[in-house]
Amino acid sequence: MSGTLFIVSAPSGAGKTSLVRALLAADPGVRLSISHTTRAMRPGEVDGRDYHFVTKDTFDAMRARGDFLESAEVHGNFYATSRGWIAERMAAGDDILLEIDWQGALQVRRIMSEAVGIFVLPPSLDALAERLANRATDSPDVIARRMSAARAEIGHVGEFDYVIINTEFEDAARDLIAIVRARRLRLTAQLSRHRQLIDSMK
Repeated sequence: MSGTLFIVSAPSGAGKTSLVRALLAADPGVRLSISHTTRAMRPGEVDGRDYHFVTKDTFDAMRARGDFLESAEVHGNFYATSRGWIAERMAAGDDILLEIDWQGALQVRRIMSEAVGIFVLPPSLDALAERLANRATDSPDVIARRMSAARAEIGHVGEFDYVIINTEFEDAARDLIAIVRARRLRLTAQLSRHRQLIDSMK
């Protein structure tokens, strides 16, 4: 039995993290992969829950050992996904969700072509700029850099299987939940989980 790997990517401020939280609350069958990062912890974040916060030296040592399935630099900070944890949980039949940027998504899908890519878009760039400003966590210069990066990131939308436009949060959350549930109903997934049952009814 093998689980499905879901990858959710989006430009900063598009609502990816909130949508992922809604999915995890609605579907206990999905487990979130906690990324390693060198960035500073933000207010309210908890090590091991939001990220595994590590120093740059520790990050470099882990990457050199081949501990990461993917790694990327985003806005001057480094992020990566644990290779061993993903393999272990998927082998146990868990569905795993990666909340990573397009660079990491591309790396993962080169190795695991069956991974499901989901890209979250804002309703417009103006709406994205407003959301970033309303977070009140970044300076105007940082927001300007994030907006510039967002345009480049959105250019990679064609590399994903599904696109969710986050205009109304509740609708977007339902769309994300529907994607996960629909993928579980594919024949290959159902045979992996329920082959004995299906065979018994033939």
